[in-house]
Amino acid sequence: MRIAFAGTPEFAAVALEAILAASHEVRLVLTQPDRPSGRGQKLVASPVKQLAARHGIAVHQPERLKDPATHAPLLEAAVDVLVVAAYGLILPQAVLDIPRLGCINIHASLLPRWRGAAPIQRAIEAGDPETGVTIMRMEAGLDTGPMLLKEALPIAADDSAATLHDKLAAQGGRLIAAALDRLDSLAPVAQPEAGVTYANKIEKREAVIDWSQPAAVIERRIRAFDPFPGALSSLRGETLKLWHATTAEGGGAPGTVLAVAANGIVVACGEGALRLSELQKPGGRRLASADFLHGCAIAPGERFVAPA
Repeated sequence: MRIAFAGTPEFAAVALEAILAASHEVRLVLTQPDRPSGRGQKLVASPVKQLAARHGIAVHQPERLKDPATHAPLLEAAVDVLVVAAYGLILPQAVLDIPRLGCINIHASLLPRWRGAAPIQRAIEAGDPETGVTIMRMEAGLDTGPMLLKEALPIAADDSAATLHDKLAAQGGRLIAAALDRLDSLAPVAQPEAGVTYANKIEKREAVIDWSQPAAVIERRIRAFDPFPGALSSLRGETLKLWHATTAEGGGAPGTVLAVAANGIVVACGEGALRLSELQKPGGRRLASADFLHGCAIAPGERFVAPA
């Protein structure tokens, strides 16, 4: 199979690695342009570009694909199929029509639930018991194409977006390799009209914790926003990131510290309470609550509030 691959982050790099391991011929990689990163804001290649370079694969990095001139490398590659995974650019119909066998997408949800940009985070935030990977044929709509393969994956009670990402990336790599091996025999199945939901992009403003919500809701949001953007709350005028919490017994005015111990800081919520067990100060490292408290004593009665 002659393949072009379009993807950018680590999730996509895992899939590309699986395709290469299956001995398919990857003729071209499309990935987003190098972006500034770190304190020095130096340009950094995407994980997919770095992998392509190690394997000597040609790379194309257009800012967008509206201009027909940007389609030339894909046309010249004369591929059978374009595999897409977390690419980050919209593919116009003219691009979808180029590969002989069309374009196939690796999507990290059980479609039609969680179409869109942030399916991993939204599944955790919503309290879904499971998610999974769908391999689908692409069309002009947002994740609306017919499905070729679908496999479920349980969401563990302690899964963060980071841990669930890694599980789904491995699952996606395995499924795309399987799909390419028997592409001619896979019958496309239209997505059902019932059960459609959309996973909107995660915005930084969502990171602020609303302590009037139930403890279970806040706990899921903390896991969903790890590693980005990180859940935020303010104590004594200082904005902290909250990385891990579990539900706890207790009640009181939302945001009020109820108890402090080495195993966590218990904070009242709209319903129930949360035990915060991993926190981070501005410019500091993520710390277990016992270590955090050594450098930042907290007393019952103090209150977490929204950052100013």
